[in-house]
Amino acid sequence: MNKQIEKINVHNMPDKEYFYGHKACAGCGGSVAVRLAMKVLGERSFGVLPAGCMAAVGFIYPQMAFNMNAMISTFPGTASMLSGVAAGAKALGLKDVNIVGFAGDGGTADIGLQALSGAIDRNDNIVYICYDNEAYMNTGIQKSGLTPYGTKTTTTPAGKNLPGSTRPKKRLFEIVAAHGIEYAATASIGYPQDFMNKVAKAKACEGTSFVHVYASCPTGWGSATETSISIAKEAVDTGLWVLAEYEDGGFRITREPRSFSSIQDYLYQQGRFRHLSEKDIAEITRQRDIQWLRIRRDWAR
Repeated sequence: MNKQIEKINVHNMPDKEYFYGHKACAGCGGSVAVRLAMKVLGERSFGVLPAGCMAAVGFIYPQMAFNMNAMISTFPGTASMLSGVAAGAKALGLKDVNIVGFAGDGGTADIGLQALSGAIDRNDNIVYICYDNEAYMNTGIQKSGLTPYGTKTTTTPAGKNLPGSTRPKKRLFEIVAAHGIEYAATASIGYPQDFMNKVAKAKACEGTSFVHVYASCPTGWGSATETSISIAKEAVDTGLWVLAEYEDGGFRITREPRSFSSIQDYLYQQGRFRHLSEKDIAEITRQRDIQWLRIRRDWAR
């Protein structure tokens, strides 16, 4: 990416809000992600949201939460509807508009992956933002492809023989990058400035761009509402969530902790993990260490 992009900081952050008055749960990380992203994208935007949390809380008449054009898509069809909106904007000759989708982990990594893959393949001029709260929260806290190992959900109950989910998160960021996309990034609401600057980069692309943001969910995670931002930050600091970018055909880590903070302290703040034994936590630590060894080996530039 050759464009010069002004970095966002506390001095130049836009004051105007484009997502407010919603009915999300207290401490909702997804709503924070949408709010911050819209500060970057601005009012000349067309938003598409599938039938997930943000659609459920943002389109309750007469208290519509979006201060720009936005619509609800089918659950698996976020990216395909974005493609249609982009085609319509082009046909109308609209300039300097942003076509953005906000979909959760289930609507992106599972039932929405085909449509997203197609949009990237066509290189449609859209921004796709996945707010990842690590389960299908809107329909009852069921496991998704981005639910991490050891998570207790309604479809992966924890018990004597199982720790909850027995599978790791899909490598969604790397799956998207494998398409040869112009720009993709991971972010966290715990590092809001980093997230907003990555959205700014995505906005500057002339084709498809993708941002995968870690967004806490007190309701589904069993965590205190006031810890939503700090938990999302700790996910990065423990090494369980990696902040990175893919551009110009290569990966780059954008924040690498000098030393990892306590995984156990992070996990035990959340009801979905309080059942984990020392053996389970050791396995999660082992998986983290293997991931970082692979990343440092394969992403070196």
